[in-house]
Amino acid sequence: MSTDGTIITNLTNNKALDFWSSWSPDGKNILFYTNRDGNDEIYIMDADGKNQLNISNHASNDYLPSWSPDGKQIVFTSDRDHKNREIYLMNRDGSNVIRLTNNELFEEAPTFSKDGKQLLFTRQIIEMVDTTKISNGELFLMDLNGKNEMRLTYKQGYDSGGKFAPDGKKVSFYGPTTDKNYEIYTMNADGSNIENLTMDAAEDYSPDWSPDGEWIAYTSGTSAQYDVWIIHTSTKKKFRLTTEPKRNET
Repeated sequence: MSTDGTIITNLTNNKALDFWSSWSPDGKNILFYTNRDGNDEIYIMDADGKNQLNISNHASNDYLPSWSPDGKQIVFTSDRDHKNREIYLMNRDGSNVIRLTNNELFEEAPTFSKDGKQLLFTRQIIEMVDTTKISNGELFLMDLNGKNEMRLTYKQGYDSGGKFAPDGKKVSFYGPTTDKNYEIYTMNADGSNIENLTMDAAEDYSPDWSPDGEWIAYTSGTSAQYDVWIIHTSTKKKFRLTTEPKRNET
């Protein structure tokens, strides 16, 4: 759709679930994953929806693809080696698949840093709090070879959907407040200075930056209806872009 919420165009138009779109850096292609083949596979298509092609083509489930800044590689998660999912790299045509993580922990939503040298991702960890084990999701960084992991967030609750700002200096993500309401947050690229950006009663998820870094698009609503909104990162002014029933997501 246009940035003002008009001219909505159905690109995939398939009875299956098509999810998690990711624009190529040159704007010519879109990645998504779909269960149209009986399991979740990663597809690439032209920006107008033509030439849809399965590039993961594996008996397992492959999810959440995202482009490298140069458009030559794709990072994604898959359960092909472990039911809790691991993070993988592959070339844009699906070749040369490389496994980056190898543990018993659930991991998701990997994206590249703006210089293409690191990956930002979510890891579900088990922590002891007052002698009680709790499940928690935190944001991590690692090098492209899977080494030099660094934990960025130490926040209660499941934090995910991390995306670097266009200048690489900040990260947006979603996570719960202490009263378990999901909000959109920003922080410095080193994990410092976490700020609740949305601060509203709705459930807010899946942030993504505008190319100029001034705006963040995100999903907001309740189980009855979710819509796409944008918020200005400085003024915090919000605009609702979609009003269709059910769920619209960034």
